[in-house]
Amino acid sequence: MNKILAVGIATVDIINTVEHYPGEDEEVRAQEQSIRRGGNASNTLVLLAALGYQCSWAGVLADDLYADFIRDDLMKNDINIDHAVVQHQSSSPLSCITLAQGSGKRSIVHYRDVREYSFADFKSVDINEYDWLHFEGRNVEQTIVMLEYMRASNFPNKVSIEIEKPRQDIERLFAYADILIFSKGYAQHAGFNDASAFLGEMHRLHPDIVLYCAWGKGGAYAIDRQGMLSHAQAQQDIEVVDTVGAGDAFNAGVIDANLSGLECQQGLQAACKLAARKCMQYGFAGVVEEQQ
Repeated sequence: MNKILAVGIATVDIINTVEHYPGEDEEVRAQEQSIRRGGNASNTLVLLAALGYQCSWAGVLADDLYADFIRDDLMKNDINIDHAVVQHQSSSPLSCITLAQGSGKRSIVHYRDVREYSFADFKSVDINEYDWLHFEGRNVEQTIVMLEYMRASNFPNKVSIEIEKPRQDIERLFAYADILIFSKGYAQHAGFNDASAFLGEMHRLHPDIVLYCAWGKGGAYAIDRQGMLSHAQAQQDIEVVDTVGAGDAFNAGVIDANLSGLECQQGLQAACKLAARKCMQYGFAGVVEEQQ
């Protein structure tokens, strides 16, 4: 059984579901409220664990009651947290999400009071235990040190990095990855309104990396090391109820496809299918079972 380690944050998400997305200064009543464990890397691991992988999370926990909630949820989903560290006298990262029924549109207000996971934390991990390492594209200065350490240690397996937000100097991470997974938002911030053009430019700059980009209703695209472009359509005629974590589901699908040895086109289609399945339901429980 393949072992996967993901480095990133874990949050508490308070999700208020409303009938329609509110306008400025509009007061609306929530139809439903739920509290979930969130965070890109941890969400991705939950789906990978459901797909049968041995998964571990490396990140920072606070020492409040919300941290107990995060810890319990990860363990319930068979995520090992031995590499997590605790920051005392801190508050857990908290996201307040407004989710509109029907459209699936949402806004997120995020608050965090814990530090980022550091190289000092990471260097205690025996990375050679793992078949795959996945990083959230954040905390650039420390993440680069982790990646350089892995390279100097001749880590023999694959490394993927999610590039979701246009953070300062995040491009410095690219050269260390075997697989880069870009968001539509990052591509647009880079000046591209077409995923294939964006990936074409990224391939010109980084020809030895397999590149993915999810494009919402436009499906998803990938370019392999030979420069072959693949496209998978988004699943049509589905009822979108909850887009929170759809990108994390896509990331899980990409990692699973690569570890399963699927061709790029097949893997892209499988990743899109998993993301669509996530959009059709609230939360992550049962997403993998429903897809299969």
